[in-house]
Amino acid sequence: MLKALNANVNPGEIAHAAACGFLLGLVPKDNLLWYLAFVFILFVRINKPTYLIMIVVGSAVATAGDPLFDSVGYAILTSQKMSGLFATLLEIPFVAFTKFNNTVVMGSLVAGLAAYVPVYALVRLAVHLWRKYAVMALRNSRAIKIIGKIPVLSKVAKIIGERI
Repeated sequence: MLKALNANVNPGEIAHAAACGFLLGLVPKDNLLWYLAFVFILFVRINKPTYLIMIVVGSAVATAGDPLFDSVGYAILTSQKMSGLFATLLEIPFVAFTKFNNTVVMGSLVAGLAAYVPVYALVRLAVHLWRKYAVMALRNSRAIKIIGKIPVLSKVAKIIGERI
């Protein structure tokens, strides 16, 4: 991820990866919907390390948001306007394996979709600020120069840099 931040990778690829990962991190992982989305997104051109890291971050946030997701999902699943659609979906083979009719799954999916654009915008802004200000400040910092002079650490950094 740090390599992508410092390289000439399109900021949009990093931001989409973060937004997709955050969305999947919010959704419970015990259903077909999560696995289908996970595999589908792997075929999209995004930064994969950022995607995987943001799944972990989203999962950490999701545990605190489960009561909210439950209430949002309940409101959506019990709305009169959507009842016909949900009944039709349940009659389609294998759709029930997505567990869309679970209140937490539906609420977290809707919350993740709602958070997609703000997460994308924030990460894209963060990448821009990182590249413009933080990289130069870190390169010129005294601590980084001292760490770079330690022989063992400089060799490890060189080996890692060659393998990445």
